[in-house]
Amino acid sequence: MKQVSLLGATGSIGLQTIEVLRLHKDEFSLYAMAFGKNIDKALPLIEEFNPAIIVVQDEMTKDKLEKEVNHSRIFSGSGGLIEASVADSVDVVVNAVMGSIGLPATLKAIEAKKSIAIANKETLVTAGHLVMDAARKHDVELLPVDSEHSAIYQSLNGESSKDISKLLITASGGSFRDKTRDQLKGVTVEDALNHPNWSMGAKITIDSASMMNKGLEVIEAHWLFGIPYDQIHVILHRESVIHSMVEFVDRSVMAQLGTPDMKVPIQYALTYPDRMELPITEQLNLEHIAALHFEKMDFERFPCLRMAYEAGREGGSMTTVLNAANEEAVQLFLEGCIDFLDIEYLIEKELSKHQVIHSPDLSTILSIDKRTREQVRSHLK
Repeated sequence: MKQVSLLGATGSIGLQTIEVLRLHKDEFSLYAMAFGKNIDKALPLIEEFNPAIIVVQDEMTKDKLEKEVNHSRIFSGSGGLIEASVADSVDVVVNAVMGSIGLPATLKAIEAKKSIAIANKETLVTAGHLVMDAARKHDVELLPVDSEHSAIYQSLNGESSKDISKLLITASGGSFRDKTRDQLKGVTVEDALNHPNWSMGAKITIDSASMMNKGLEVIEAHWLFGIPYDQIHVILHRESVIHSMVEFVDRSVMAQLGTPDMKVPIQYALTYPDRMELPITEQLNLEHIAALHFEKMDFERFPCLRMAYEAGREGGSMTTVLNAANEEAVQLFLEGCIDFLDIEYLIEKELSKHQVIHSPDLSTILSIDKRTREQVRSHLK
């Protein structure tokens, strides 16, 4: 039986991971779980799975939880995430926390030679060079949970990376795909959270609307698969049936298809290299869908995607700034402090003034991340 450490247990990916674990109780056990502050969502999971380790965001939440449960191993903060990731009994770490907070825990889990199911794209965007260097050094394979990267991973199964011509990452277009730039002025948080295809958390849904989500996926794909940015292409695919494709040098194209359900790539990462039944997801019915549509991506319409490519090509600390500025700007939008179009304005402002450091260490990355967030917030004063 695989012992699982689930970081981000009460988020969208975390709760869908729980569904998979619940379905296969003979195969998986929840050894450790980490969440932020949502005790109400966490308590039923703690009661059901009785994890050996529990991690919360801060000491205040820890104090509140200790009044609710009789548990001897409750930790908080980044140190707690590391504790949950390196415990001897843990076989696989599912990193589903939002944001760059998952980076130190991922690095420590790699050093401890744990299997890593990575749903936290910000970890690779912020410090891809550190993560991949550590993975190679400790001979640890990162198993992608993002549907797009899982699709590429599956399409490459049995293939040689030297035969890749390009990666084709599909994008639904998000909640505003049919709006012009002028029509984006004054859109509400509720409008942005109304995704046409996927059920996701708030932050990733906003990223999908701005297309930053796809930009972060491009950077993540660059690191996961070692492919230059010029060979990574994004295309608009409204139905979200083809989750991504790989074109090879002989012009063959391999694609992975399925219904838009994150439980499929989650389970694949947990069971790899095997597959198991997944009756809790809908079967793909191509006769019902009848047609699939594709459109060229417009970088002027979606400047966040353009900025992600530019930051990725620049490399080094530039992607740390991209990610931190985006996270903070999205949070400000969700809080009602800025307009939707201000997100890209704040990101570009931080990128334009940053002096890139080409090979930053972890301490430098965390410092740049913190400073960038402070600078984004300072624009409101």
